[in-house]
Order: sequence, then C-alpha cells, then structure tokens
Amino acid sequence: MKAPVFTLFFMCIAVYIHAQEGVVTIEQDPRIEQLVRVYNKVNSNKGFYQIQVGFGSYEKAQNLKSQVDIDFPGWYSKIEFQEPTYRVRLGKFQDPLEAERRFIEVRKKYPSAMLLKPESDSK
Repeated sequence: MKAPVFTLFFMCIAVYIHAQEGVVTIEQDPRIEQLVRVYNKVNSNKGFYQIQVGFGSYEKAQNLKSQVDIDFPGWYSKIEFQEPTYRVRLGKFQDPLEAERRFIEVRKKYPSAMLLKPESDSK
C-alpha cells in the first residue's frame, strides 16, 4: 500500500515542479565596444617578421615544410602561394631583434633563407 501512495505523491509533485526561468541583462560601458574595435584594427594592421626557407612546386614545398617542422619543432610554419610558386615561411616575430636571432639560427641549416619584413613597415 505504501508504494502506490508514494508513487501518487511523487507524480503530483512532478506535475507542479517547474524549471526556473530568468533573463540575464548585461550592462556594459559603450566604450568597451569602441575599445575592442580599436584593438582589432591595430592588431590586424600590425605586421610580423617571417623567415622564408624556400620555394618551388607544391610537392617540394610540402617536403620542405615537413623537414622544417622536424628541424624547428614548435615554431609556426606555413605554405603560402604567391604566383607562380609555393613558399615555405617560418615564424611570426614581432620583435626585429628576435627575428634576426632566429634568422641566424635558420641560416645554419638553410643557407638560402631570407628574412622578410612586415608589410606594414615596408610601406
């Protein structure tokens, strides 16, 4: 007799239980959005130094990038297409002194490497 009473009791409670609903209102200073826009604009225009290790066909660039990833693990590397060749580039350095140090290190392994200056600085 206890089981049906408890079942009926819990069914009645379940009918009256409702989830809580609410509205969250975030009030922020309108200058924050302006600050975020300025921050994004500044960082999108800010260039960085890169080291071009080599270039050639896509297959050659893939092989070179694989070798670069082995030689310099943890460094940012990518393949970029600039007509008519694919170029393997290494690093994203904002400090010119750090870029020069890394460039000297890369030149030991890849003598034909070139240090590329940021586009925003070269204009």
